[in-house]
Amino acid sequence: MTLIIYAVYYFAAIVALFLHFTGHLQRWNMEWIILVLAFTVFPIILYL
Repeated sequence: MTLIIYAVYYFAAIVALFLHFTGHLQRWNMEWIILVLAFTVFPIILYL
């Protein structure tokens, strides 16, 4: 079960990075998603 959660999390992070670098997040005023992912990745790495 936890493997699925990690897979979904990293898939969402990859999609968010793609949208960030293509400029879509800035156009939609959703750049905060990158900050949320950056703050949440640290505890996840510690858990591993």
